[in-house]
Amino acid sequence: MDINVFRGLMSAVLLLAFIGVIVWAYSKNQKKSFDEAANLPFADDATDAKPNQDASSSLENKKHV
Repeated sequence: MDINVFRGLMSAVLLLAFIGVIVWAYSKNQKKSFDEAANLPFADDATDAKPNQDASSSLENKKHV
């Protein structure tokens, strides 16, 4: 087996893997999980804003006392 045959086979395997990833990413079965993952940065903004401010302000008050 020649190195060029190996390179050709590897190119074909990698092309098929790339096409497989594209088909998987755009399949309708993955839409729900991708939508949930896309909204993760916005999930904790409202709930975490007040406790973090209270905790930081209480720490600042303790430093100045």
